[in-house]
Amino acid sequence: MVNVHTKLEDLNLVDRFLFSEAMESKEVYQAAINILLENEVELLGSPETEKELRVSPELRQVRLDVIGMDEEKTLYYTEMQKRNTGNLKKRSRYYQAQLDVSLLETGCKNFNLLNNSCLILIAPFDIFGRKLYRYTFEGTCRECPDLRLEDGAIRVFINTNGTNAEDFSQEFLDFMEYITASTDEKVKGIKSNRIRLIHEKVERIRASEKAGMKYMQRWEEIEYARDDGREEGFIKRLIQMVCKKIRRGKTIAEIADDLEEDLEQIEKIYNVAQEFAPTYDLNKIYDKCLEEYRGTAE
Repeated sequence: MVNVHTKLEDLNLVDRFLFSEAMESKEVYQAAINILLENEVELLGSPETEKELRVSPELRQVRLDVIGMDEEKTLYYTEMQKRNTGNLKKRSRYYQAQLDVSLLETGCKNFNLLNNSCLILIAPFDIFGRKLYRYTFEGTCRECPDLRLEDGAIRVFINTNGTNAEDFSQEFLDFMEYITASTDEKVKGIKSNRIRLIHEKVERIRASEKAGMKYMQRWEEIEYARDDGREEGFIKRLIQMVCKKIRRGKTIAEIADDLEEDLEQIEKIYNVAQEFAPTYDLNKIYDKCLEEYRGTAE
């Protein structure tokens, strides 16, 4: 009925926590971008991780895993998305809009001051169904396909399970495999110094007491319920977190994304919880969820 959160030592780069921690390093983030785009980018300063943007209290906030800037002042926004929430195309549009709004000061009339930007979304699934490793979107004219808008905005979608290997370097292909299996065994046969650099950072994070404490603080209540073998405690805690986010006006997709849980599972809890609004009685919601789960299983 529920998903169990992985221990820190078993996380892969596809897991948001490990990805954000690893990409805090300028050298590591630069290596990752260069591999993903197959381009040589020189970053300025350290990247920002888990960056939250909100242009208005009435609008939902945007949280990006990593943001960095290169020597040409181009911004690179990178997001790791492990689960398919079914809204990633529109989500990338919203992210781009929020990011652009945040780049100009109030009253600025010169839109040419907007930085060039590259939004990179990495996922272990194919959003577009064309079986490509990489989809790069830039504004082009329908009537004149050779005419580009040149507004400085690029959106890149990475599918780690593509099939067009002939179009990419061995380093890129090795990185696609490493993202979902970030292990010593996987790195043994890899010649890329950049992937090895990333793996060294991953190993330091796994061995870091500070990173371990940070990870445990984030998931301690869920992990406690799991380790103690009490599924009921885990489910109730999940329900409690869902209800808290419902009160904040968050949608099903937003809640699933925030909690890194399957959209279908959150939707079931969400729908049941709505029956008990506005009090959201935890025990009643739990009993109803359990009842529906048993009914489905039968």
